[in-house]
Amino acid sequence: MSATETPPSIVRITGSTFSLRVIAAAIILLFLYYAQGVVVTVLLSILLAYFLDPAVEFLERVRVPRTIGATAMVLVLLAVVGGAGYGLWSRAADFAASWPKYAETLHQAAASVETKIAGGIEQIAPRPSDGRSAEPTVESSILRNLILRVVGSSSLYAFFLEITFVPFLVFFMLAGKRDLWHGTLQLFPATRRTAVKETLEDVRDVLRDYLTGMTIVTILVIAASALFFWIAGLDYPGLLGIASGLLNMVPYIGAVLAWLPPFVIALAKWKMLGSYVLVAGVLTAIHVLALNLVAPKLVGRRVRLNAVSITVALLFWGWVWGGMGLLLAIPLTASLRVVCDHTESWRPVGRWLSA
Repeated sequence: MSATETPPSIVRITGSTFSLRVIAAAIILLFLYYAQGVVVTVLLSILLAYFLDPAVEFLERVRVPRTIGATAMVLVLLAVVGGAGYGLWSRAADFAASWPKYAETLHQAAASVETKIAGGIEQIAPRPSDGRSAEPTVESSILRNLILRVVGSSSLYAFFLEITFVPFLVFFMLAGKRDLWHGTLQLFPATRRTAVKETLEDVRDVLRDYLTGMTIVTILVIAASALFFWIAGLDYPGLLGIASGLLNMVPYIGAVLAWLPPFVIALAKWKMLGSYVLVAGVLTAIHVLALNLVAPKLVGRRVRLNAVSITVALLFWGWVWGGMGLLLAIPLTASLRVVCDHTESWRPVGRWLSA
């Protein structure tokens, strides 16, 4: 009789364990969603600290105290970001001053498309005449509502946290690296500290290589795109090149999204469909070459993620954190793959991510 009762008890235990795991995963997901500002700020700080740490170590080797070296690198980071932001803001301000010209062109194009769609619908299912002409209207508030929806209070709060706390967190992580490293290892049993140390070192190498490689690739894409826009005679080639380079950091869909800014600028100049096809083709070629020829040489050796896992990661983290999720999806998934490779029970997941 006892032998017949054993299987149900095992099933109950297994089902209970599975339910607890599902509940734990749901709690973690809710935390990541609602604590976006805090989590993204910490993750950005970790990425930047890994990126700047080799320079701090070099300064330390030439007898510069680590605290001074960390301060110098954070100041350099702020100077670079501030200079780039000022240049980008000035170009964006020039574009904003010229926006009415492009807005009118967009309005006419949208009205033309709506008229054609309405005409096609009328031919298929004509509306009963009520004596009033059906004039197409384009609501001018659509763009404003979209911007307000994207840049909501939560996004502004997250942005405020990032620009305020990231420099301080990066400095503390760089200056107190040894204490943080030792304290992190102390969180684990002594028997597992060697494995944890190896895992953290591999994560460090993956993130450092990814950031360095993607920085180089982004600069190359910005230069190539801006040169093409300048040759094509489009306005604001530098601003369009920066947009193209930043979108290149989002694999696959970034190559398509990079078409939109030059298309908007080109509406005021070009009327031929072939010109837009040329822009789409050249931009796609630049992004494909960068992601498939340059990026694998710089980051593919350590990141080792397949196309399916990258796409799923983009969908998931983009859903959780929006635009920042798209930018952080690859380093987060690559770090997860490293953890899976060093954890016996998770190795099948790591093999799936890198297959």
